[in-house]
Amino acid sequence: MVYELRKQPWFGVYLTYQVVSTTVFRLPYWYLSAFPPSWRPRPSWTITRTVLLRLFRHLFRVTQRTGSLVRFPTHHAIDPGANVKGVWVEPAPHLITGAILILAHAAHVSCTRIPGYWIDSDATLPPGASPKPGDKVLYRLHGGSYIQLSAHPADPTANIARGVLLRTTSITRTFAIEYRLSAAAPYEDANSFPAALLDALAGYIYLVGQVGFRPEDVIVVGDSAGGNLALAMLQYLRDYADYHPDLRLPRMPGGLLLLSPWADLGSSHEGPLSSLTSPFSVDYTGPTGPARTRTVSYAKIAFLGPFGLGFAEKSAWISPASLHPCIDVRFHGFPKTLVCAGGAEPLLDSIRTLWWKMARDMGEGGRG
Repeated sequence: MVYELRKQPWFGVYLTYQVVSTTVFRLPYWYLSAFPPSWRPRPSWTITRTVLLRLFRHLFRVTQRTGSLVRFPTHHAIDPGANVKGVWVEPAPHLITGAILILAHAAHVSCTRIPGYWIDSDATLPPGASPKPGDKVLYRLHGGSYIQLSAHPADPTANIARGVLLRTTSITRTFAIEYRLSAAAPYEDANSFPAALLDALAGYIYLVGQVGFRPEDVIVVGDSAGGNLALAMLQYLRDYADYHPDLRLPRMPGGLLLLSPWADLGSSHEGPLSSLTSPFSVDYTGPTGPARTRTVSYAKIAFLGPFGLGFAEKSAWISPASLHPCIDVRFHGFPKTLVCAGGAEPLLDSIRTLWWKMARDMGEGGRG
């Protein structure tokens, strides 16, 4: 069970215990044990980095019992703040068809208006301002296992957008959509697949159809679950581009950046020798264990909703990197793509499979 201590008084008692025990015992021990370089996850790491990893791992385990310790902005409202450029993005039900329309009806999911947030190199630029000739925009789909984090500029994942703006001259604007997050027991079931996909499509249509960016000037970036969402969105744009003359979908974006994408929600990459169970992982979620297993299971249950866990084994929309024989995903027609992964992260094996499939269909360094 997850989030079993989310209610008072157990939430307060447990959190107080964790704050005191971590401050008095864990932090000093972590610092002392990190002094010998051979005792760190990587000998090249600093003491501070080693301690921060252990702290984040511990916080991760704590929040699996208490729920989130901070309030994330949601799709229900634009969260105001200093230099926050929020806009409302209208739904696009007229552009949803085929398998996704059928799955949406089955999950009782419909299109809805959601917020989006701009981060621009020019802080004085109004949100949603028309692009100048040659302007490129980064369309960001945040991670968080489909159950947490946010598109808001105050969210830690917004540093991806800021990093791109800082290090590139061709991309001067970024936009992130506040797609609906999934939930399951002990909370009320909400926003299962394909809710996030409907929202991601609405955000892309907003950039191209309303703001006025050319599709080739849009670079889509997705980290973790956002990478999964980006792959599903591009698959939809490709597969239904010529589905019906009245279905006027925008063309594919100019590029795709996948950062540690969660590309297999099934079990095809699980096993005793897989990266998912590696004891050498330096991921902040920690090596394989009850805490990570509970969280991943909850995220899958919430996201898959009425379709069940078995749906991830057979659906190309959910698990494009799956090794299951029922899933034959092709990436012909996808834009030039950069796939990034850490050498010791749990998702490494599935990311390698995804890269192999994309290189097979698109060629290395080329376009499909």
